[in-house]
Amino acid sequence: MRTEDLDTPFLAVDAGVLERNLTDGADRARRRGLAWRPHAKTHKSVAVARRQLAHGAAGLTLATVAEAEVFAAAGVDDLFLAYPVWAAGGRADRLRALAGRVRLRIGVDSVAGADRLAAALRGAPAQVLVEVDSGHHRTGVDPGGAGGLAARARAAGLAVAGVFTFPGHAYAPGARAAAAADEVAALSAAAAGLAAAGIEPLVRSGGSSPTEGLSPGLPDRWAPTETRPGVSVFGDAQQVELDAAGFDRCALTAVATVVHARPGHAVLDAGSKTLGADRAPWASGYGRLPGHPDARVTALSEHHATVAFGDEPVPQPGSRVRVVPNHVCSAVNLADHLVVISSGGAGGDTVVDRWPVDARGANT
Repeated sequence: MRTEDLDTPFLAVDAGVLERNLTDGADRARRRGLAWRPHAKTHKSVAVARRQLAHGAAGLTLATVAEAEVFAAAGVDDLFLAYPVWAAGGRADRLRALAGRVRLRIGVDSVAGADRLAAALRGAPAQVLVEVDSGHHRTGVDPGGAGGLAARARAAGLAVAGVFTFPGHAYAPGARAAAAADEVAALSAAAAGLAAAGIEPLVRSGGSSPTEGLSPGLPDRWAPTETRPGVSVFGDAQQVELDAAGFDRCALTAVATVVHARPGHAVLDAGSKTLGADRAPWASGYGRLPGHPDARVTALSEHHATVAFGDEPVPQPGSRVRVVPNHVCSAVNLADHLVVISSGGAGGDTVVDRWPVDARGANT
């Protein structure tokens, strides 16, 4: 089947580009001496996860207990919940059951959260990592407070394995290098705090897609041990605009049909229910068109995307175009499945598989 035989809109994954991204992601981590633990909240797909593991991933990173349950059921047995999980109610029982099935690590960033988690686990064989704030100012303790929190977590009965951070402030123009340096400095300071409290910080986990290719390094003993990129498996328009990737690394695109055209503009059938509605303040639009690099998605409705083409010729109604979403994680979570394609050739793009978005909506 060719992609032209499918109704639009749909999300397409170019199998060749995906394979290059997987190979390069694993190689980047290997060259830096890091364990590669990609974040599966991007793809939410067992098929992609199995390919990551086949390329050498140490395990998966996840955001929610529900995501972890999906991948554990698929046989992935080494999982890290990089989130300060509040382990109350039914979630406590689910965490304890999960800890009995897989090698599980869980994030903590407060004494209250650590106490709650210890009560939920009741001695189940899980480890915790203390989250530290490396400059994103979302969750995590100040690096100087990591040792004290780790000691309290250990006193509550938790097995503390180390520290982690997310350098999310790299998601701004020109901020990647500074955020990467902040990341390793925060991990180093936090790890030193754990060591001072008598806790060996065996795991120092960081990473994001904008910073994963950067290696500021540290001369001391507390350099990072693990990286957790997510978006780079597929790429997206944010990565392109941050100069973290080119369009040639965008494995996932939304295939859309032009339903209306007028001078300078076209309207596509892929709206916010396909692309997601994320737009960072610095982003130049709601998505990018690899085949029309000067075009911008200037407005979104649920089932409409308005594209400004400037001086370029405007595709006419019935034409198909590809759109790279701003934030690929949000777009994937809106889809039931991903259409896997083999791109190029005289016959056009061929559909080679369909992968379910297994953890779609697994937000609890």
